[in-house]
Amino acid sequence: MQQAIGKGKMTKYRWAITSLLFFATTINYLDRQVLSLTWKDFIVPEFHWTDSDYGTITGWFSIFYAVSLLLAGKFVDWMDTKKGFLWAIGVWSVGAVLHAFCGIATSGILTGNWLVGFEGAKEAIATVDDVAKVMSVSVSLFIFARFVLAVGEAGNFPAAIKATAEYFPKKDRAYSTSIFNAGATVGALLAPVTIPFIAAAWGWEMSFIIIGALGFLWMGFWIFMYKKPHLHPKVNEAELAYIQQDGDDEPNPAAEGAAAPKVQGVSFLKAFSYKQTWAFAVGKFMTDGVWWFFLFWTPAYLSSVYGLDSTQSAPQIFVLYLITLLSIIGGWLPTYFVDKKGMDPYAGRMRSMLIFAFFPLLALLAQPLGQYSVWLPVIIIGIAGAAHQAWSANIFSTVGDMFPKKAIATITGIGGMAGGIGAFIINKGSGVLFDFAKGTTMVDGKESVMTKDLLNSGAAFVREPMSLLGFNGVEAGYFIVFCICGVAYLIGWAIMKSLVPRYKPITDL
Repeated sequence: MQQAIGKGKMTKYRWAITSLLFFATTINYLDRQVLSLTWKDFIVPEFHWTDSDYGTITGWFSIFYAVSLLLAGKFVDWMDTKKGFLWAIGVWSVGAVLHAFCGIATSGILTGNWLVGFEGAKEAIATVDDVAKVMSVSVSLFIFARFVLAVGEAGNFPAAIKATAEYFPKKDRAYSTSIFNAGATVGALLAPVTIPFIAAAWGWEMSFIIIGALGFLWMGFWIFMYKKPHLHPKVNEAELAYIQQDGDDEPNPAAEGAAAPKVQGVSFLKAFSYKQTWAFAVGKFMTDGVWWFFLFWTPAYLSSVYGLDSTQSAPQIFVLYLITLLSIIGGWLPTYFVDKKGMDPYAGRMRSMLIFAFFPLLALLAQPLGQYSVWLPVIIIGIAGAAHQAWSANIFSTVGDMFPKKAIATITGIGGMAGGIGAFIINKGSGVLFDFAKGTTMVDGKESVMTKDLLNSGAAFVREPMSLLGFNGVEAGYFIVFCICGVAYLIGWAIMKSLVPRYKPITDL
């Protein structure tokens, strides 16, 4: 039987699990941010990347992440929460560290010098005259490292959402999700005040190694702290009753140490037959790319438009993500609608998501107001980011509202795949758009970013910088993407509401 810690006051071990999920998500986003905070200032001088090259790397990461999410959900449902999460964070930590060795691998491929250190690799690469080959090889190697990172990181949210469903009743899941999901914000918050300075002090390679090693540390805590609530000695009878108040828990073994019955998951074909799956997938497709754009491109935006390098822009990035911590309201608001207004969980969540969908409209003003101060677009992006994270906490929780626990990770993976595809489109598209917006010239039959020297060289073809509504060059490109980000949430909400207008849980699985 359940091991109890007294029969009186309810224990609160479920919040310890939420803390573990919070730190895992923090590490997840720290690992994801290292590249965005090092490529402009530390990696470009070595490999000569353009915005399009960076967009290619981040775009492929999005695709790898999308496909991996589809499979990760099934993997977590199959392996179950504990083992599934261990595999996920182990793989992504290896992928994070792999980035550090892309310079050595580039040196080995191009010069044959494999047995060199980080500095030796830089010196060897500098002797290569074919810059295009350096760009091509290095981009390919970083894409591979991002592939490994994406495969592992894809397991984070399916496993975290599954753990939340195991430890919380439906009415509290959005609140718990908003807390662990705030780890994304905290990771993004810590990144600018740590990563550029690590890179400046010890090289960009060490920033990947040091941040990547945090995942291995987390694995030790997870191994010793996580068990199913009905088996955990730190969860008493009162807390277990609270967790299982919805009455939808799957059968559990009677005693600790007994083997849990193998629960049959849901097939992809069956999952796609539900409008609830499509509603979740559409909501993720329309909005995930917005967050990833802010995450991957804001440092480049501050560099390209305002001339701030990664250390100079650290205060702006820090304040931006500090603002996004307001997203914790996203978990409280639907609970208010359920407890105080008598709404069902889905109705309360959709009402909350509609409110949050209006805040990103401020992104329409980011570029116009940016001419007065760099802090105005920073604050606007921060508010939009907070709205996204509040939206995200609730859209994840709609899966638990509608589907039984055995299908949660699979459905979360499907939605994550849709979000990754949306992120690929916006990341790759942004890189191409920004290079186009700067203006280009043809040199030896190849397109290159326009510079004064190239213009004076008598090149055969010149394209002037883009001009749109008073914005010129790369500023016009960012204005276009900000406008897309601004309206994405209201469009996504409208489609979700049309597909699933009212609470309709799945009962035939």
